[in-house]
Amino acid sequence: MSLTDPNRLFPVETYTRDIARALYHTVADLPIISPHGHCDPRWFAQDTRFADPAALFVVPDHYVFRMLISQGVAPADLGIPQLDGSPSEADPRAIWQRFADNFHLFRATPSALWLNHAFEHVFGLTTPLSGQNAQDVYDHIEHQLGKPAFRPRALFERFNIEVLATTDGALDDLTWHKMIAQSGWGGRVVTTYRPDAVVDPDFEGFASNLALLGEITGEDTTTWSGYLAAHRQRRAFFKTLGATASDHGHPSAATANLEKGAAEKLYSRVLSGRASAQDAELFRAQMLTEMARMSLDDGLVLQIHAGSRRNHSDGMFARFGRDKGFDIPGPTDYVGALKPLLDAVGMEPGLSVIVFTLDETSYSRELAPMAGAYPALKLGPPWWFFDSYEGIRRFRETTTETCGFYNTVGFNDDTRAFCSIPARHDVARRCDCAYLAELVATGRLRENEAFELAHDLSYRLAKEGYRL
Repeated sequence: MSLTDPNRLFPVETYTRDIARALYHTVADLPIISPHGHCDPRWFAQDTRFADPAALFVVPDHYVFRMLISQGVAPADLGIPQLDGSPSEADPRAIWQRFADNFHLFRATPSALWLNHAFEHVFGLTTPLSGQNAQDVYDHIEHQLGKPAFRPRALFERFNIEVLATTDGALDDLTWHKMIAQSGWGGRVVTTYRPDAVVDPDFEGFASNLALLGEITGEDTTTWSGYLAAHRQRRAFFKTLGATASDHGHPSAATANLEKGAAEKLYSRVLSGRASAQDAELFRAQMLTEMARMSLDDGLVLQIHAGSRRNHSDGMFARFGRDKGFDIPGPTDYVGALKPLLDAVGMEPGLSVIVFTLDETSYSRELAPMAGAYPALKLGPPWWFFDSYEGIRRFRETTTETCGFYNTVGFNDDTRAFCSIPARHDVARRCDCAYLAELVATGRLRENEAFELAHDLSYRLAKEGYRL
């Protein structure tokens, strides 16, 4: 018995399905380029076993626990730590049982595809998870995790990962990346510069974060010029440990291009702690353009992950903190928002700005037309809520006719759930091969072009788009 259908996500009609399967056969075993994600570099630095099945599949994965929370399971009962130190469930078997009792909630979701793929192809399970077999499945995974072949580095190699990028804050000392670099291990794990904590005035502890940025760099972050110099220094440090990109998780895609004097005055207001909401938005906007200019100098790819209304539940944020499943998409403007940045640097062929969206309505109306015109602009793949068969298909259907394939950058998994990485890339490759097969079957693409595109979408575009 198999948990996963070998024909999953392929067209139903036989002729087109055969084309899709032939395309997929050529890309299924390509190395994985994972240019954006949130895996913990500590895993690969220390290479110790994963603690238990719950710690691997449930506790770190907001896709999983947000679904359970939506059906009334208490976050603390899933082992999610509480900020005030109040107790959360500490028994991984109890967490796993709650997960298994509610596994039916994931039917027909991307999470079910990823989880079942990992259960079968990573751990050799062939029986669907349920409340009845929960402890037997737990014992099986727990036994496997005790083997050297299931330690992080061994799985990295087994998953055929060529390069994996983590996402690390601007104030991080990158200890784990240093350990990886000094270990002699051949796996390539690189960092990504994520400066939100020292760019977003609404980020908790912003003032103290700026002070720490000054201490770390030796720059005077009480001045605009010193603040920018501190960012340049940190970006250079991140590059020494493999960084090829920066990443910016802003609530909107707003950019600005203020004159130096106006930027200095804005920074003074932000630094004083008396900035208005409008000042905070303008400052974030200005910093996207400043980061784009820095990218012209140091070559880092600029990623903009805009449109998430983060920490939507005040209660969840107060009790459990960030990244706990309550970040919600919202409508996002790109044509007006990105114009100041694009006016400043959008025609620079040496710059790469990759834009992601959670507002799918913007693809055909705004993002694809802009990416089809500005040399600096590329479209990131479907992200977060749209990292799915339907989302990937809609992305291709609404963008290809305007910006083609080569103004996109392949796929990235954007995950904290390590064992889902091969599953997510497999879904993306199957979806793209199915789409290409339909183009061939309807006379819109030559078959030889489809085979070339399948390779590009699965491998080359991500590698080149992120300068890896």
